[in-house]
Amino acid sequence: MTRDCASFIRTRKYIMEPLTKEEVGFPIAYSIVVHHKIDMLDRLLRAIYMPQNFYCIHVDRKAEESFLAAVQGIASCFDNVFVASQLESVVYASWSRVKADLNCMKDLYRMNANWKYLINLCGMDFPIKTNLEIVRKLKSFTGENSLETEKMPPNKEERWKKRYTVVDGKLTNTGVVKAQPPLKTPLFSGSAYFVVTREYVGYVLENKNIQKFMEWAQDTYSPDEFLWATIQRIPEVPGSLPSSHKYDLSDMNAVARFVKWQYFEGDVSNGAPYPPCSGVHVRSVCVFGVGDLSWMLRKHHFFANKFDMDVDPFALQCLEEHLRHKALETLER
Repeated sequence: MTRDCASFIRTRKYIMEPLTKEEVGFPIAYSIVVHHKIDMLDRLLRAIYMPQNFYCIHVDRKAEESFLAAVQGIASCFDNVFVASQLESVVYASWSRVKADLNCMKDLYRMNANWKYLINLCGMDFPIKTNLEIVRKLKSFTGENSLETEKMPPNKEERWKKRYTVVDGKLTNTGVVKAQPPLKTPLFSGSAYFVVTREYVGYVLENKNIQKFMEWAQDTYSPDEFLWATIQRIPEVPGSLPSSHKYDLSDMNAVARFVKWQYFEGDVSNGAPYPPCSGVHVRSVCVFGVGDLSWMLRKHHFFANKFDMDVDPFALQCLEEHLRHKALETLER
């Protein structure tokens, strides 16, 4: 795919020059966790690529060798794209999913001091905003983070009150009761997705209390769905929110990700948060079709999840063309 980088960049139409001075002055870092579908990664990277940004790609150690080689081939064509220095064997709902992002966090934090915010992605995400739109929104945050962080529902408490371990590639409840988390702040519920400042990342990597909390979380179920949300409510953390529930932020109010859950879909005029999925559902999450785009594009989120070329290639193609046209419009003014 990438034996000839110049040809690859030209035929894939990557944007190799910054489009505005405003974007040059506000570089963004990305952590991208993937395990298959190189064509999806290529399209995602092409949609978010800007020469002033930085991109760390974490490839699951269980991925096919040919996939890793293809990712390394793409990364070799760009000075600001690289494969994470440490790769994890990612098990669904286990600590390894958090560790994949942490590995990229460390690499990005050490390699460059100029980027302002970190956004984490997976291979089935796709932007619904241009880089300029993202930059302008991030600047308006004036140093705050944006991620889902809400009161922990009682039905999720089993996830962190018992110890979990990986058995035969799956996370298993041992039934052993865990010690209480080493925090004054209560645990909050959220998702794996975040938009956080460089200062937040530095604090997470270097603060001893955060390190203790992360160590405690390593044998819980789906720690990515409470770890970032809880850290965001610790008072000393840069860009955080107070722990009062008046500051709770839902997935629809945070900008990190637009996701449609099957059990929330319905008639918006009757109180549903979003209309029914026009694609298919996988683990209760909508894999978007073309019919989902117009409503989605009116939302304030930066990215949406999930897209899949095998479900509806036209949804991605349409979104790609819309975003490229919108991005290049700025050059014509």
